Amino acid sequence: MDFKNKTVVITGGGGVLCGAFAKFMGELGAKVAILDLKKEAADAVANEIRAAGGTAKGYAANVLKKDELEAVKTEINKDFGACDILINGAGGNNPKGTTTNEYFRPEDVVDQSVVSFFDLDPDGIQFVFNLNFLGTLLPTQVFAKDMIDGKGGNIINISSMNAFSPLTKIPAYSGAKAAVSNFTQWLAVHFANANIRVNAIAPGFFVTAQNKALLFDEEGNPTPRTGKILAATPMNRFGKPEELLGTLKWLTDDDASSFVTGVVIPVDGGFSAYSGV
Repeated sequence: MDFKNKTVVITGGGGVLCGAFAKFMGELGAKVAILDLKKEAADAVANEIRAAGGTAKGYAANVLKKDELEAVKTEINKDFGACDILINGAGGNNPKGTTTNEYFRPEDVVDQSVVSFFDLDPDGIQFVFNLNFLGTLLPTQVFAKDMIDGKGGNIINISSMNAFSPLTKIPAYSGAKAAVSNFTQWLAVHFANANIRVNAIAPGFFVTAQNKALLFDEEGNPTPRTGKILAATPMNRFGKPEELLGTLKWLTDDDASSFVTGVVIPVDGGFSAYSGV
C-alpha cells in the first residue's frame, strides 16, 4: 500500500509505543499528526520523523476535551489534509484506581498504609475510565468526520491484555480497556456501510514510561510482579515496540486487510493463550 497520500493522526503519540507507531508511519511515507497532552513529547517524535526525511508535526491536545480536538483537527486539515487513519493510543492508569495488594485481607480495612478495594477513589476510577474509553470515543467523533464523505477510512484502537482477563490491582484500567475492545466491535458494525474499518491491537507486556517503576526497582532489577508476568508469558520476555509494527501495517493496509474489521488482535508473546499449566 502507498501511504504517501495518507494523513495519519495518532493520539498519545509522544509515548513509547505510539511514538514507535508514529515513526513507522513516517517511514512508510504518511503525513503524521502526533497528538499528546505534552506538546514537547509530540514535538520530539515529530522532529525524529522529519530528521529521517518524513513529514510530521506535533500538536498539543487533551483527548478528554472535544473543543481542543476540534481545534487541532482544523490545524491538521490545513497542514496535511483530511484524516485517513486514526490511531487512538492515548490512555493509561492512575494510582487512585489501584489497590495495594493483589488479594483482599480483612486487616487491610484498618491498615492506613494499604489501599483496599473499599478505599478506591471514585474520582480516580472515573479518571482512568474516561482517559481510556472517552479518550477513544471523542477523537473518533472528531476525526472520523473526515472519513464519512464516501472515501472511507481506518481506525485503530489500542486495547490491552487486561481486556481479555483483568490483571490484579488495576480494576479501573482493566475495565476501561475491556470497554475499548467492546467499543471497537461496536464501531466496526456502526461504520461498516461507510467504508470505515475499525480494529484494535491488544499489546501484551512492554516496558514503557508509565510502567517501568512497577517492573524494575531503582537499581534496574526485576520486581516480583515482573517475575509473575514473565512466568505467564510463554516467550518469557517483554515485547519490543517494533514487534507491534507488523500488525499495525497489516491493519492499516487497505489492500492486505480490506475485509478485516471488528477484531482485537493480541500481540503478547502468548500471554493470552497460556492457561498457567
